[in-house]
Amino acid sequence: MRYFDYFTWEEEEAVFFSAPTPFDHTTERELLAYAVGAALYCPATRQTISEDILNRKHEGLTTMVIDLEDAVGDHLVEMAEDSLLQQIFRLSSFLKIGSLSRDHLPLLFIRIRSAQQLARIIERLEEKISLITGFIFPKFTAANGEAYFSQIAAFNRQQSEGSPVLYGLPILETPAIIYRESRMEELLAIKQLLDRYQRYVLNVRIGATDFSSLFGLRRSKTMTIYDILPVRDCMADIMNIFGRMDASYVISGPVWEYFSGSKQAPVSSLFPLQPEQLSGRGERWPLRHSAAPETDGLLREVIMDKENGIIGKTIIHPSHIRPVQSLYAVTYEEYIDAQSIIASQGGYVGVLKSDYANKMNEVKPHMNWANRVIARSKIYGVLHEEQHFIALLASQEQAYV
Repeated sequence: MRYFDYFTWEEEEAVFFSAPTPFDHTTERELLAYAVGAALYCPATRQTISEDILNRKHEGLTTMVIDLEDAVGDHLVEMAEDSLLQQIFRLSSFLKIGSLSRDHLPLLFIRIRSAQQLARIIERLEEKISLITGFIFPKFTAANGEAYFSQIAAFNRQQSEGSPVLYGLPILETPAIIYRESRMEELLAIKQLLDRYQRYVLNVRIGATDFSSLFGLRRSKTMTIYDILPVRDCMADIMNIFGRMDASYVISGPVWEYFSGSKQAPVSSLFPLQPEQLSGRGERWPLRHSAAPETDGLLREVIMDKENGIIGKTIIHPSHIRPVQSLYAVTYEEYIDAQSIIASQGGYVGVLKSDYANKMNEVKPHMNWANRVIARSKIYGVLHEEQHFIALLASQEQAYV
């Protein structure tokens, strides 16, 4: 897979200073964690998953989560498992006969309900599990986490050298995490557990919908999750525990629930944002002529995610793919700053003026930020100096005038 591979060579050359690099589920964990990006959820009962992937129905899709949990009714679990297996076996046959290229196979994850179901799915997939990047563990706690990761570790230990790693991705969304009186104890216990299995943890995901439900709250399409105070405070503590650079995890942001119920306005109608307007804190998001406030809110939330070190987002509609992924592309200014900081780490320079002469770059304090920017640049690419993420959103016939 490669981000923005739907562009022609000429279009890519016009937008990117450094194009995104290819990746797949065998890519080293440190880079693969950033590549999860916009993860499109679909219920395991969907009968066209394999055909949708074969036909590349969703432009830009790089990550798919096949859901056996909330998206499946309690009385349909057995049918959903059978459907999941059928879709994975079809994908395997498409690859075998050559109708599907591995370059076009997205990262595949399965969200399961229990440790018992995890064991059952692993057994039933047999050798076809090599197509799966990992399993997602909802309502993850310190109490149930061992049962999940002990299985993941045991499976990986049994694989031959060179086999792709099977990852686990915990979702933090339980009452013990958001309730203030139990939060720190639970988060620290989860952190201790994950640290023991760190090589198998691809990222840590935040389940803000379940958090909000505990307070009877739901953000509107004009707000971000950062405007919901109990959830924001909890997210801050999750970032504090799991985002520290001495033992850092890539943290993925919560799902955005809204999409347009009518025909979408063309994304080329978005008005390019000014640099001072990129914080997303204004009363109105400056997207001129947009008929989709759902997109306005999504863009503001992703920008706030990124400002807080969160990369990756659960999505539930294909229209979210481009907006989320486009914002992860690295700007030329970010890239030049990061390169300059890394190049100055020999100890002879402590602080330097940026190439744009608009900020101070301190070598030691900004080194962790610079390393993260370079990692993101490899996956999502670096835009040309004169380009903006809007170019990645705009229609192909208008983006490169």
